Amino acid sequence: MPSTARSTDTRRSILDVAQRIMAHKGYSAVGINEVLAEAGVPKGSFYHYFASKDAFGEALLRSYFDEYVSDMDRVLARPGASAAERLMAYWEQWRQTQSLDECQGKCLAVKLGAEVADLSEPMRLVLKEGTGAIVDRIERTLTGGLADGSITVDGDPGRTAQALYDLWLGASVMAKIHRDLAPLDTAMTVTRQLLHI
Repeated sequence: MPSTARSTDTRRSILDVAQRIMAHKGYSAVGINEVLAEAGVPKGSFYHYFASKDAFGEALLRSYFDEYVSDMDRVLARPGASAAERLMAYWEQWRQTQSLDECQGKCLAVKLGAEVADLSEPMRLVLKEGTGAIVDRIERTLTGGLADGSITVDGDPGRTAQALYDLWLGASVMAKIHRDLAPLDTAMTVTRQLLHI
C-alpha cells in the first residue's frame, strides 16, 4: 500500500476511534494517548496527522458532520415518499440512534456541543457550520412538503426548521439526563403537531 494511502487510513482510524471514545467520555476527558493506543498508532506520530489537539478536534467534528449529513441526505432522498414521510423517517432514525448509554458516535453534536464551544473558537465554528447544514436540509424538506402538500407550517420554514432541530437536540440532552427516551417521544409528538402531520 502506498504511504499516502496508509497515512490516510491511519488518520481515518484515529478519527473513528476518537469519535467512538469521545461520544462516551467527552472531549476534555480523553487524552490523545488513549486515542492513539486504541487505534494502535505510535504515540510520537500524532503530529504527523494533526497540527494540534484543536486541529484534531476540528477534523473530528468535520468528519462527524460529513458522515452525518451524507446519511441524512440518504434518508431525505427516499424515492416515492412524500416530504413529510422522509422528514419523519429522519426523526425516527434520530430517535433510534440515540442510545442512552453509548451513542457510538451518532450523537457527537449532543455530547460535545456545549463542551467544546467554550474551549475552542475554531471547533465552535465547525459545530455551527455542521448544525447549520443539518438545519438547511430540514428547511429544504419542509419547503418540499409545503409544495407537495404533505406538510403545513405556521410561519417561516427556516425558523420552523431551526426550532425543530433545537427541539430534538434539547430532547436528546434530556433523554441522557433522565436515561429515558420519553423526551424524544415528546419531540416526535410536537414535531407532528408543528408540521400538521
